[in-house]
Amino acid sequence: MSKYLKREAYDRLLKWKQREGHSTLEVSGARQVGKTYIVNKFADEQYKQKIYINLLDFSGELFIERYKALRDEIIHGLLCENPMYELLKRTQPDFVDSPDVVVIIDEIQESADIYNRVREFTRYLKCDFIITGSYLGRILNKEFKYSAGDLDSLEINTLNFEEFLMAVGEHSRYEKLDLFGAGLEEDYQRLSELYETYLKIGGYPAVVLRYLETQSIESANTELLKIIRLFTNESKRYFEDILDNEVYDNIFSGVARVLVKEKKGFEKDSFSEELQSIVVKDYSSNIGKASINRAIDWLYSSGIIGFAGKIQDCNILDFKAKSRCYFMDVGLTNYFLTHIGCSESDVAGISNENFVYLDLKRRIMPPGEIALETPAFATIGNGEIDFYLKSLKTQKTYAIEVKAGKKNSRTVQMILDKKKADYIVYAKGNTHGGITENVYTIPIYGVGKFEF
Repeated sequence: MSKYLKREAYDRLLKWKQREGHSTLEVSGARQVGKTYIVNKFADEQYKQKIYINLLDFSGELFIERYKALRDEIIHGLLCENPMYELLKRTQPDFVDSPDVVVIIDEIQESADIYNRVREFTRYLKCDFIITGSYLGRILNKEFKYSAGDLDSLEINTLNFEEFLMAVGEHSRYEKLDLFGAGLEEDYQRLSELYETYLKIGGYPAVVLRYLETQSIESANTELLKIIRLFTNESKRYFEDILDNEVYDNIFSGVARVLVKEKKGFEKDSFSEELQSIVVKDYSSNIGKASINRAIDWLYSSGIIGFAGKIQDCNILDFKAKSRCYFMDVGLTNYFLTHIGCSESDVAGISNENFVYLDLKRRIMPPGEIALETPAFATIGNGEIDFYLKSLKTQKTYAIEVKAGKKNSRTVQMILDKKKADYIVYAKGNTHGGITENVYTIPIYGVGKFEF
């Protein structure tokens, strides 16, 4: 990358390194979110020696060959007290087993043999280990074993809005933003403009960099399309028997159509059945439920989509998983909704909701700020609230309405009348914010600053 994009993940990498007794770190995330770049930058700045192995290039090919050769030698009688140390010595003769050394194995999904040795990395060596890669191969290959007890985990996503503001040099406005109307008019206006840009391009690093270079949303979206094509073409090798090319290339559009379906739940019993009905209707009558489920696992595990649950009658214990889906980048949301012909108002409404979803999902990740496995919407009577949550810190409940209109206001009033939530939060694009009793109104672009 020609320009460094500051990422919050760097601070989390530092905390991992400083924590006593840490295990091998598994850095996960979707393709093209900057995993390799940030991990290498961290290693270069925080360690005296870095050994980088990419299992998709020549360094990885040699590493696997040395692993197999050493394994055969041990099987045939070679006495080797510490095979992992010997393997790294053969890989890089000047290797020193020290806490000041880090070994990075990238594209770990390319070798089940190497991945299954994860538990031996940190157990038998003093140096640090970081493995990165996608889940695409592992979720479909039974040879991969899961060593959750031997791994620390860090998920990297596309740039969030705050990171985008750092990239464009406007983070100071965000830091001083008052969510309830006491800020400067010029700050609200500028942040609103930047938010609209962010919704259209999203946060893939290459897309943001292209925008910084050209100041063109069209150019940024061209870069986004390259990422979509790269991901699709790469993934096809894992799904030789799943979908014909036409269906495969349009699976994203099928997900986008699911997004704009009636929001009170699907006509079918599940997200997978709803997606199957759309794919069968629009693209192919030969696609079965099992194939769709595999495609959904692929989309979810590779960080392209995420799920939201459903809370019945604002009862947080009455939770149904996988009741709605969202894209894991608002640029993808905007692109595919526009691609399938949604109106500007529908694109804006769903993109705003997707933006809030991503912020709530971040807050669920350990150590966690809010309850539940995933963000969730809630029903009450015949109405629906966009998101409903419980704060782990205060144990208070919040009903969140995104860009509320008159119809949604009646639902909110019902929640207030029946005391189904402790607080109401309106996240809107055309406000400077305000507080009225237990009702908070905030600019939607500031949702990440709101404390539950």
